[in-house]
Amino acid sequence: ENMFAFEIEKERFALKPMNCPGHCLMFGHRDRSYRELPLRFADFGVLHRNEASGALSGLTRVRRFQQDDAHIFCTVEQIGSEMEACLDFLQHIYGIFGFTFSLKLSTRPDKYLGDVATWDHAEKVLAEALEKFGSKWELNPGDGAFYGPKIDITIMDALRRRHQCATIQLDFQLPQRFKLNYVSDEVADDPETGKRGPVPKRPVMIHRAVLGSVERMIAILTENYAGKWPFWLSPFQAAIVPVSAASFGYARTVEERLRAAGLEARADVSDLTLGKKVRNAEVAHYNFVLVVGDEEEKAAAVNVRNRDDPKSKAKGVVRALDEVVQKLVELKESKAREQII
Repeated sequence: ENMFAFEIEKERFALKPMNCPGHCLMFGHRDRSYRELPLRFADFGVLHRNEASGALSGLTRVRRFQQDDAHIFCTVEQIGSEMEACLDFLQHIYGIFGFTFSLKLSTRPDKYLGDVATWDHAEKVLAEALEKFGSKWELNPGDGAFYGPKIDITIMDALRRRHQCATIQLDFQLPQRFKLNYVSDEVADDPETGKRGPVPKRPVMIHRAVLGSVERMIAILTENYAGKWPFWLSPFQAAIVPVSAASFGYARTVEERLRAAGLEARADVSDLTLGKKVRNAEVAHYNFVLVVGDEEEKAAAVNVRNRDDPKSKAKGVVRALDEVVQKLVELKESKAREQII
């Protein structure tokens, strides 16, 4: 269902709709030992879903997309520590973007795979991981997937709108359907041969996505920031505005210095007036506008105007170019939301 499928020489092929089966094949292509677990696979591969045309909507619902997919194969005993690591990773990523989020533990539905004891243990471990995580969470009885319990994560943007992007799910079904096993550290007698040897066991699979669809997350971030991107993520980090044609050369020099440092910079060497150039840069939400003239060139400096500092917009602060480049690189690497240099 909802797959791009076609036939080639009487064989049926399809464009990859998900990463889960491929990761199961990667786990099962050779014998595995308990010493290898937890085994983690991450995949940003392109996925395809043949969505109805009426369901498509900008970047939020597309037919070709990528997601930060990860699948963790572990033992039942390792579920707790892996869940804690997933929640910590989630908090780290969403903290960078400035999102708040809510958590729900969805438990065993009426129709499920596996035995009740395994489900009860998994739900207990997830609840303990959530308690240890420290954030408020709610119980969502009977809303788990048929293959395992899950933690539903809903983020809230600057407009207080809710979006579900991340997911952390336990899966008992796929390891069973793909007949995945690992050699455990337990030893027992083989009932058929009578020989004593290691006991094979089935791993548990954890599905983990933090951003979810990258395209959808970009749409959410675009609306959340309303075009005013934090410096580290911004496609318009610095605009260099020369006061006259005589400063075009120095403006290009500053542009090259910033680009060489890995920053997104553009020198406006058009025929527009100084005021118009500065206004265009502000409308485009450049994080910084660097005005350069004869005095700045002689001092190897720039006049810095900060988008988020109203005082500097009227009259910028003259600072040495070397210092500004260093501060901007540090700001980018810190991923700070406040752009203070």
